[in-house]
Amino acid sequence: MTSRRRFLLASAALASGPAFGQSRQRVRFWAMGREGEVVRELLRDFEREHPAIRLDIQGLPWTAAHEKLLTAFAGDAVPDLCQLGNTWIPEFAALDALEPLDSRVAAANIPQDDYFPGIWATNVVEGALLGVPWYVDTRLLFYRRDILADAGYRAPPRDWPEWVRMMEAVKARNPKEFAVILPLNEYEPLVALSLQKEEPLLREGGRYGNFRGEGFRRALAFYLDLFTRGLAPPANDTQIANVWNEFGKGHFAFYISGPWQIGEFKRRLPPQLQDAWMTSPLPGPTGPGQSIAGGCSLAIFRRSRVKDAAWQVVEYLSRTQTQRRFHEMTGNLPPRRSSWAGALEGDVYARAFRDQLDRVKPTPKVPEWERIAQEMRLVTERVVRGDFAAAEAPVELDRRADRLLEKRRWMLARAAR
Repeated sequence: MTSRRRFLLASAALASGPAFGQSRQRVRFWAMGREGEVVRELLRDFEREHPAIRLDIQGLPWTAAHEKLLTAFAGDAVPDLCQLGNTWIPEFAALDALEPLDSRVAAANIPQDDYFPGIWATNVVEGALLGVPWYVDTRLLFYRRDILADAGYRAPPRDWPEWVRMMEAVKARNPKEFAVILPLNEYEPLVALSLQKEEPLLREGGRYGNFRGEGFRRALAFYLDLFTRGLAPPANDTQIANVWNEFGKGHFAFYISGPWQIGEFKRRLPPQLQDAWMTSPLPGPTGPGQSIAGGCSLAIFRRSRVKDAAWQVVEYLSRTQTQRRFHEMTGNLPPRRSSWAGALEGDVYARAFRDQLDRVKPTPKVPEWERIAQEMRLVTERVVRGDFAAAEAPVELDRRADRLLEKRRWMLARAAR
């Protein structure tokens, strides 16, 4: 047999294998931001384990991701697998765009009871599981423990009354400074405080606003009182030159933010202040409080023709060892309790997040929620700046929410006929 004949036979044999033949399935996976940059590296071992699957990973900037996903849905060009922010899941559920995953999870090694319950709940819409949590996010307190010690406190606050007493003591220590910073262009702190009440923010299955309810009124009164007492400055984050420098200079002692700030404070605060700050769960009305269940999940689109292959990617990314590696690469917090064993469990700054994640609640599961939250921000900012009466704010918020939910009510009424 000639050398050329041997070469052609060998080439034909290679081409018939799963790496090159038609049996190799292509899974299109869209991921956003930093996650889209690192997931290729994270999934290299997956591709070695699954030679019959070829991953086509596309990274999207967060600023364009939502519009691109909606355009892809309208044009029948959605990916097979996608990273979705937890607040986006209700919107794509309303479009009937996502594949229910209940039966797949039940048959796989993905134990629901290993996940933080509030995070898992963000993926359940009308009784169907539409995503598997990939990483988690929430909001809690970053605080200057040296400033608290100077004010006479050795531990962070556990409830609202104690928190107010601490802030007053911090303010009394230096009346020209503030105790807490609550940027007026961020709605998350007020939403987190509002979730600590039993009453939902929307009523009748998300058809109407419930801001006139007693729960939101109390949370709003607590929030606004911090500005009235001069404990928080009436400013947005564009009016603060550098939040890390201001925190380091002691211009405020408390800051509500998310897990990405751990790395920022480690990098941006000088060495002599690295022992001066710490994290703590959010205080609630009568004890440790609830916070926002945030983060991103992995969802499979109904229109995918390779759902089984896409699910294998979800299973791989849900492994505890994969989640630990993902945390090392990005700093994102894992959604499974078992994934916190090891280095992350020993991180003194992450411990408060681990504690808080056992007490998180989903925001209302309606596609319009983020727009409603923006209206919360706009109305409360006007109240803080004196352009709007505090007593009128809940009524105005209900009016704005009801207007945004009008189409939802019409669709639900039509579906019930």
